[in-house]
Formats: sequence, structure tokens, C-alpha cells
Amino acid sequence: MQVLVRDNNVDQALRVLKKKMQREGIFREMKQRKAYEKPSVRKAREKAEAVRRARKQARKTAIREGLIAAPKPKPRFGAGAPRRPGGSPFAPSAPSVPPAAGAASA
Repeated sequence: MQVLVRDNNVDQALRVLKKKMQREGIFREMKQRKAYEKPSVRKAREKAEAVRRARKQARKTAIREGLIAAPKPKPRFGAGAPRRPGGSPFAPSAPSVPPAAGAASA
């Protein structure tokens, strides 16, 4: 694996390296190799991973063929947009019922 360092920007090169390692699955493999894994546990894990991959592939194929509806995309919030329609969850809210017209205030 090779990462180029441009303009002596080591931080950017490290980010690129970490992303490449994440895509390759190196971190997951390092975590698995920390401790011994019994062969029976390993077989069960690999079988579960294969089932998960097969289901994902079947789901994608069914979506492509129109047999099932595609999942709704999750809303992505930009930097300037409020996260909630009502604003801050801790802000005091206005009364839900407006005062009646002509009501005397004491």
C-alpha cells in the first residue's frame, strides 16, 4: 500500500492511509487477530458474513428489478441548516394555544 505525501502535508497523507486501510479491512483483521478464535467460532462467523453478503446482494438485485421499493434516503444536514425543524430542543417553546381574542389581562 502506498500513499503520496504532497507539500509535506503528513496529516492529509495519514487520513488517506487510514481510509485505504479501512476499505481493505486491515483494522477489522487486526482486531480479530488480537485474541485466539476457535475454529468453530471462526466457521460460524464466516458463515454469518456470507449469509449477510448474500442477503445484501439479493436485496440490491430485487431493488434493481423493481420487486421491492428502495429504502428512503436518510436526510443529510448541512452546516447551516438546523438539525430539527423546531430549532433547539432545549429552547423554551411558545404556548400551544393562543390567548382568546378579547380576553382581559389582569
